[in-house]
Amino acid sequence: MEVKRTFDLLDHLVANYPKEDILAGKVNGEWIKYSSHDYYKYAHYLAYGLCEVGLQPGDKVITISPNCPEWNFVDMALAMSGIIHVPVYPTLSTDNYLHIFTHSEAKAIFVSNNLLLKRIRPALDQMETQPVIYTLSNVPGEHRMLEILKAGIAGRDRWMGEIEHRKESISPDDWFTLIYTSGTTGDPKGVMLSHRNMCSNFLAHSQVNPQDSSARILSFLPLNHAYERSMNYHYQYKGISIYYAESLGTIAQNLAEVKACGFCAVPRVLEMFFDKLYAAGKDFTGLKKLIYESAFRHGYRYDYTLLKKVSLWYQLKQRLYDRMVYSKWREKFGGNRMVVITGSSSIQPRMIKLFAAAGINIYEGYGLSETSPVIAVNDPAHGNVKIGTVGPILKGVEVKFADDGEILTRGPHVMLGYYKDPEYTAEVIDDEGWFHTGDVGMMSGKYLKITDRKKDIFKLSAGKYVAPQLLENRMRESEYIEQAMVVGSSEKFAAAIISPNFNTLHFWALKYKLHYRDNQALINLPETQAKYKKIIEEINKSFAAHEQIKQFRLVIDEWTSANGMLSPTLKLKRAVLAKKYSAMIDDIYGHEQAPSNPFLSAFRSVELPNIPWIGSKSKTEK
Repeated sequence: MEVKRTFDLLDHLVANYPKEDILAGKVNGEWIKYSSHDYYKYAHYLAYGLCEVGLQPGDKVITISPNCPEWNFVDMALAMSGIIHVPVYPTLSTDNYLHIFTHSEAKAIFVSNNLLLKRIRPALDQMETQPVIYTLSNVPGEHRMLEILKAGIAGRDRWMGEIEHRKESISPDDWFTLIYTSGTTGDPKGVMLSHRNMCSNFLAHSQVNPQDSSARILSFLPLNHAYERSMNYHYQYKGISIYYAESLGTIAQNLAEVKACGFCAVPRVLEMFFDKLYAAGKDFTGLKKLIYESAFRHGYRYDYTLLKKVSLWYQLKQRLYDRMVYSKWREKFGGNRMVVITGSSSIQPRMIKLFAAAGINIYEGYGLSETSPVIAVNDPAHGNVKIGTVGPILKGVEVKFADDGEILTRGPHVMLGYYKDPEYTAEVIDDEGWFHTGDVGMMSGKYLKITDRKKDIFKLSAGKYVAPQLLENRMRESEYIEQAMVVGSSEKFAAAIISPNFNTLHFWALKYKLHYRDNQALINLPETQAKYKKIIEEINKSFAAHEQIKQFRLVIDEWTSANGMLSPTLKLKRAVLAKKYSAMIDDIYGHEQAPSNPFLSAFRSVELPNIPWIGSKSKTEK
């Protein structure tokens, strides 16, 4: 049957992919698998139960849960009941929870366990009228999802006709989910998506994936995010088995256990994999170390789109490194060649090449929650890939550019609007239906290239513009830099706050027999400052004079979503970081008294010279 509404996937699965492990989750160390028929049955029983407890079409129901099969049962039950699903991150602040609970006017909340219930309790306690709580696991004194399931089984004959009637009456253009954007500033905004929004999108990007129903993938990015959720539907449409990871800390173990054929990730996850693979070679010696390091250098130059055209010698080296090194990497992740979908931010080109050399093909794409979410994606399987871009425009999606380079998009993927915010909706969707993404880009042939967030681009006091993400992405290519934020709005020059990769830095310090008490002492060492100065000077060669980093500061803090420095999708929270390091930024630009200690003044603030052979204007300005 044709899939026009998300719950049509249930009939599609039973008819085309009646497999025994369409969904699986790990409980008490054992993988619990659900067949396509189980999925269909439990989703319908829950839908009958939702009728039994009095929930009506148009009501909002929140889910707060790690990825698990049960999330899908609830998702489908809500969709076929005409109830609006509001999936929410399990890691938000009390203020954000309170905003979402009240703004959405949710009638009920499905929460996975007592730990998460305690996390949201401070927000619930501030509400005059609280939603009804249902827990997925057993929490003493609380209603359970199991109660709704049992009520649905008992009331099957009474409610089956009602649910079938609701299903028939639901149009593809009906609103079915409310997704609150993670955001990097302000309160989360509620994105209203229709069945057509989501279905048109996952049906289009599923055509890019060469995998079939024999594949197994591991899911660990939050299902409440439009990206992982869309891929979740994508996999179901293709009959691909979905195994949900226990936690972020067990990804490698779970990949190996299920012999996964792929996963979705953000670049930061792939960078962590890369760091671990790179670090594994530091203890090697002799010929083994030489081969391991050579495999990295070969991988950095690898171009899988041209492999058939290269020399026999090149192909022989590829086979050698695959047998000696790359195949060992794949064994750690289950032994299969993989399809890895990535988005949210740009990934280093050298990593794409290296992983491709190792049989792990990365499909880098681009989109937003407001666009359901994919706008463009690279397609290595069909030769439609260009490293450094986010790929060709997805089928059925229109793209054009505003005068200032902002990416505009139009099509069935564009959201219905922001919930309770028609004014802001009108700001981002114009009269002709074009959604203004806030991202700046350009076409490179048939490939879309993202250059920066429009709101992040800033102007120096001399009137020159700086796109910070380009610099930050380039800096993160260094094994010595974990994260970086470029600053300098309305100032004379650009500067950077840098969070080092301390694993690499500790190894380097050991190699040169440097002595230090802790990480703060390490980053204050003259040798460390000189090392980073050299790194930044090398990076500056790739940028015009006005874009170059003239000063930097090293900090010992790790930037994570847990401590609020990054968004849940691992993007920089610039306002939070700028506030935390405001004194440091003021010191860079001379807004405050410089440190009185001359030693710290000399080595905590490093001036970088202009590179004389770099022109004063960029190519585009010339």
